[in-house]
Amino acid sequence: MTTLVRERRHQQALKLSLPPPIPASKFRSPTNAPALSPAASPGSPVIENFVELEKLAVLGHGNGGTVYKVLHKSTSSIYALKVLRFNDGSDGVRRQATREVEILKLVDSPFVVRCCSVFHNSGVAAGDLSFVMEYMEGGSLQDLLKSQKTLSEREISAVARRVLLGIHYLHDMQIVHGDIKPSNLLVNGEGEVKIADFGVSHLVEGGGVAWNLSPDSCMGTCAYMSPERFDPERWSGGDGFAGDVWSLGVVALECHVGRFPLTGTGQRPDWPTLMCVMCFGERMEVPETASPEFRSFLERCLEKDWRKRATVDELLEHPFVN
Repeated sequence: MTTLVRERRHQQALKLSLPPPIPASKFRSPTNAPALSPAASPGSPVIENFVELEKLAVLGHGNGGTVYKVLHKSTSSIYALKVLRFNDGSDGVRRQATREVEILKLVDSPFVVRCCSVFHNSGVAAGDLSFVMEYMEGGSLQDLLKSQKTLSEREISAVARRVLLGIHYLHDMQIVHGDIKPSNLLVNGEGEVKIADFGVSHLVEGGGVAWNLSPDSCMGTCAYMSPERFDPERWSGGDGFAGDVWSLGVVALECHVGRFPLTGTGQRPDWPTLMCVMCFGERMEVPETASPEFRSFLERCLEKDWRKRATVDELLEHPFVN
């Protein structure tokens, strides 16, 4: 208990790091460039057996699984272990997990939480699937907002730039994340934000449309979904990639106002309420407390028509994140 309290205090005291601006020529990678397997990342040990890990604490629960803090016995390194449990009738969860495994095998970026190993039937329970992930000791952006309420524009700029760099990498790999939100943006001990959780992500082949009206397409957190996912007929479906930009805009605005920004105070961001906001509401209002640069950034992210919304490339050149 003392250890958990100490870790929570460390998370509350954590400040986001503010790295110097990175020239566009330095971070852009060629489209469809080959990626290393996460297990092949330099300096990462290959964890081949579940018994090499010792559970230290529970970090969280959700989406049919549990995340543990674990110790790799042979190297004394700390990791996060995400264990998904499949029950009868959980075919949708299995498909979701299979997609996540396929995507995690592809990605290797300093702006994405690294996956070191994946275990099938790990011995925790029959049918379990376990991911050994990079341990992010600062918790999530959601944890940070709970303790600090709001972030300064300088801190929001740092968050937005790192998330944009991560989205840029994923989109170059033809991956739509689909669930950018504070709880899926994790913070390490240096205050660096990285994208996590690919449970609802999609790999788009041949430049096709990422989202459709299949049951799986409505998975994720509706509060951060883009207008084209709520009303695909009006907005011609969308390409999926622009939806990640919208979600980032909602996150950035939430960091500024200290609460979920698309509904009124006390309103629940449930599906019917959000449908009214997305389908019948006017253009998203940006608080006057925001600077002109921040207002411009938010307006370009929160353009309802995905065809007019800013691209990731455009936002990476925006004054607010530079």
